[in-house]
Amino acid sequence: MAATTASQPSPLARAERFVWLTARVLEQRRFAHHFTGGGADAVETALAAYHNEDGGYGHGLEPDLRGPVSLPPHTAHAMYVLDSTGRCGGPRVERVCRYLTLVSAPDGALPAVDPSARTASGTATPPAQGELLTTGPVVGLLHRNQVWHAWLFRATDFCWAAVDALEKPHPYEVAAAVAFLDGVPDRARAAGAADRLGRLVRERRMAVLDPGRPDAYPGAVTYAVGDPPGGERLFPHDYARVPESVARRWFTDEEMNGSLGSLARAQRADGGWPPGRPVWTPVATLERRPMATIEALRTLRAYGRDTG
Repeated sequence: MAATTASQPSPLARAERFVWLTARVLEQRRFAHHFTGGGADAVETALAAYHNEDGGYGHGLEPDLRGPVSLPPHTAHAMYVLDSTGRCGGPRVERVCRYLTLVSAPDGALPAVDPSARTASGTATPPAQGELLTTGPVVGLLHRNQVWHAWLFRATDFCWAAVDALEKPHPYEVAAAVAFLDGVPDRARAAGAADRLGRLVRERRMAVLDPGRPDAYPGAVTYAVGDPPGGERLFPHDYARVPESVARRWFTDEEMNGSLGSLARAQRADGGWPPGRPVWTPVATLERRPMATIEALRTLRAYGRDTG
């Protein structure tokens, strides 16, 4: 168990109890890997339960999407898990890239999936158009892990064009662009694109810079069940999840410290963090909260915050 004080368990200890009481096996293994010395093999074994013969991932790995079939958001999340455990490489990623090639839209990018577009089997049908939201994070992490595959060439060109075209973006599009820019090899071009996006974020007030007055910032529509009144708002730490991110330069030290303080205070009485974004179904709320808890702790730790 994580260390505790004489009067109250640490944030990490409270989160650990929450994860063991509520999380799926995958998130339990991820928590153990990141915070209590658990091995990466156990994470990969748990992730394998979501893997399909076509090389993609399904079975509700991304909680908003139910059903067994492989879909791009499931597979993108699997790649993120592999990246976070240092396992984003080798034959497993080759198989994933072959799947990405098969499901890409004609423009070479990954389609997004609307969880409300259900088939009779309970799965969602992707449209025939690629989206930065889905493609950017995958391309960024593949580049960061020095993976080279034919799928990456067109997908990278798509991401550059999509990032350059952002003028009135949704906050999630900006976050996806940051994930792409954090990993892409052309660092000079990435820095220039990031500077432009940072100006957009500040000009359009797309980050809550005063945590005590979130309603003073315009909210973005998410179209999900449970969309918060006035829309959804992102904070500086939602864009710059690690200090090395290109988005970190968008915010002053004071702004980032305020954002991290608000993140730390968001831990609930049961030890977990809220789901992090509006969700489509009640079960998605239950499954996403442990995921959000792990990410909150990882962000706080990346910035040197003491969680116990």
